[in-house]
Amino acid sequence: MYTTAVIFAAALRSAASFAPTVARRASTALRMADTDFDDFSSKVTFMFPGQGAQFVGMAEETCKTVPAAKALFDEASEILGYDLLDLCVSGPKEKLDSTVVSQPAIFVASMAAVEKLRQEEGQEAVDSATCTLGLSLGEYSALCFADAISFADGVKVTKARGEAMQAASDAIDTGMVSVIGLSKDVVEELCNKASEQSGEKVQLANLLCNGNYAVSGHMKACDTVAEIAKPDFKARMTVKLAVAGAFHTDFMAPAVDSLKEVLETIEIKKPRIPVVSNVDAKPHSDPAVIKELLAKQVTSPVLWEDSIASVLEGKGFEKAVELGPGKVTAGVLKRIDKSAACSNVGV
Repeated sequence: MYTTAVIFAAALRSAASFAPTVARRASTALRMADTDFDDFSSKVTFMFPGQGAQFVGMAEETCKTVPAAKALFDEASEILGYDLLDLCVSGPKEKLDSTVVSQPAIFVASMAAVEKLRQEEGQEAVDSATCTLGLSLGEYSALCFADAISFADGVKVTKARGEAMQAASDAIDTGMVSVIGLSKDVVEELCNKASEQSGEKVQLANLLCNGNYAVSGHMKACDTVAEIAKPDFKARMTVKLAVAGAFHTDFMAPAVDSLKEVLETIEIKKPRIPVVSNVDAKPHSDPAVIKELLAKQVTSPVLWEDSIASVLEGKGFEKAVELGPGKVTAGVLKRIDKSAACSNVGV
């Protein structure tokens, strides 16, 4: 007769042998859960802008004429602890342009543009979107539009993201330079030479489209890029960007842990429609994967060129709609494909 101890030991052995099978099945289920949008339709693609799109006067008229947009700014101001709309409308520019303010400002302004579209063209126009994407910071707007994150959580996390990236930028003298007129391969060569000459690191960070790439790195290396790009590599021009630091590189690594902490406090749901990630230019349906990619995003290059290609090569692309301040994403789309139909809903 089996004793209780023998039976218990046998049960433990059985459970131990079964555990790897359960883990494998769970892992497989998780992977399968992230493939729901693999065959997505890009028929109507909504695009949202990133940091740098802000301007003084932003959202003033929209908030006067669209009550729902004004309500979003009121809600955001309560979360942030300052009058966000006043900063957008009146500045000063230096404060609006700061990373800690511009990130939540662009997020809220972009969601206000959605409310403007809803009021002017109806719910049907909003519901027409079959997929969405956003440039860097704009990915949070895209996720909010797709009901993956709430508006309040979007304000909370973009505030924290801006603060973390500003702190990482303050720790070391870094920056970004836009290089115009060169292919990606040549810009990589330019970065390698500038790194070698300066003794500091600079690398590709924002891959918008052929002939328009931004590089990030130590300020000394960024200065070298600006010095040698035209004479040595035949670039058409370079422009130092008005950003706090070397975004989308390992220089932002100190911001990752802080961002992860905030991301752990918010709920991310499966998006209502596909949201193309900046990190790998693919849509994801698993909230855990989305959260992981958002943390990686601050140190990973923005694969916007590949993301747009994913949309244009997707299922039945007909048109894109840019929502939010500026016309950067629409302009890049036109540079990639002049025939692509695109409209703007600005603020």
